Amino acid sequence: MKNYRLESFRTAFQNLQLLPLVTPEQLKRFRVEYGTELLEKLEQLVEDCSPHNNKIIFTGHRGSGKSTLLSEFCRRIGDRYFTVFFSIADVIEMSDVNHVNILFAMAVQLMETAEERQVKIGSKTRKDLYKWFSKHTYTESSSLDSGVEIEAGTEAGAGVWFAKFFTKLKATLKANSVIREEIKTEFARRISDLVDRINDIAVAIEAASGQKVLVVIDDLDKLDLDIVDRVYRNNINTLFQPSFQIIYTIPMAATRDKQLRGILRNATNNQVQSMWAMKFFARGAERMPDAKPVPQAMEVFEKILYKRMPHQLIEQKVAQKLILQSGGALRELIRLASQCCQLCLVQLRRTPDNQDIIVTEEILQQALTNLRIEFTEPLGKNDYQVLAQVYNDYAPEDGMNETFLDLLHNLYILEYRNDDLWFGVHPIVEEILQKRGLI
Repeated sequence: MKNYRLESFRTAFQNLQLLPLVTPEQLKRFRVEYGTELLEKLEQLVEDCSPHNNKIIFTGHRGSGKSTLLSEFCRRIGDRYFTVFFSIADVIEMSDVNHVNILFAMAVQLMETAEERQVKIGSKTRKDLYKWFSKHTYTESSSLDSGVEIEAGTEAGAGVWFAKFFTKLKATLKANSVIREEIKTEFARRISDLVDRINDIAVAIEAASGQKVLVVIDDLDKLDLDIVDRVYRNNINTLFQPSFQIIYTIPMAATRDKQLRGILRNATNNQVQSMWAMKFFARGAERMPDAKPVPQAMEVFEKILYKRMPHQLIEQKVAQKLILQSGGALRELIRLASQCCQLCLVQLRRTPDNQDIIVTEEILQQALTNLRIEFTEPLGKNDYQVLAQVYNDYAPEDGMNETFLDLLHNLYILEYRNDDLWFGVHPIVEEILQKRGLI
């Protein structure tokens, strides 16, 4: 006998792994109208910028839905711009990201996207560009020697060949630290040569496609804060040298640094857009008896949850509690729901004849306990002190404190905005503080 409940939970569990949503199919199946005002602001900035003021910084909590929103943004304007949306993590090892390989990755993605969309770049220009890529990603230990292959290639097999070329090239960049170091060493001394080549690619694409180029680089906001500081503080002008429009992402915690914040705002002429956690309650309201969450906010998160997990699989009151326990962070909603599905799948395999298992209060509490332990493991004395102080005061004692920034970066602390800016402790972390008698 087929266990339909098992299949339903398995599908829900798989759906809950799909974050962010970046492909058209994923967006069609799971996207909920979210961040509409931000989409409109981004469109205004892109449409109305000048050639000398065409870079945007996009920030927000990790897992707040930035990647999904940026993917949707690129889809919306794709008929007017040659959009290139990519994750830096797909090209460069995250621990080794620097301003040089960000720009080199940009060149790779521009050319790869042009090939995928069959943009007809002139044959001589195309050949010169591929020889350039081959030269700068070749070492004796590498199998990437495209110069000979380009000379021998024919138009009939060009599409297949170019796809293989970029598969090799990106794999090499991702895995080979020697090549990354060679690229960094060479172009750090003459960054203008790299920028000129990037601009050459963009000009060729614009001439062939009839569209302006827009590059969106995702997942820079997932870098460790010390790497972010090196990349942006010391090299912002270099990153802004390409002539076309670019949207860079950055961790929200990094923008708390007053000096870096000033650098970013000056470099972009205040074109810094932020995406905050969803606010279910006004400041302090959640601590009042019989507090009622904001209906519109709850409705959005309900839609997100039920797109991935049919309402038949979870009690309604449990779904409400699950949503509130996310703290308004989209990633936390998905993570908690996924944990609940996982626990139900274990139960269903233990009792395969049971067709009635759903996410109950007991299941949710077990999932919350698992995540609470996960949150607790790395915490130390200083962390507890900062968390308790933020809980009591809705703000850090020192917004530049390294402990506070790390906690903000890793979602122990969440930032909210309405007519004021304030901070809250993640609901699961709040329970940790209560159990230790700190609040």
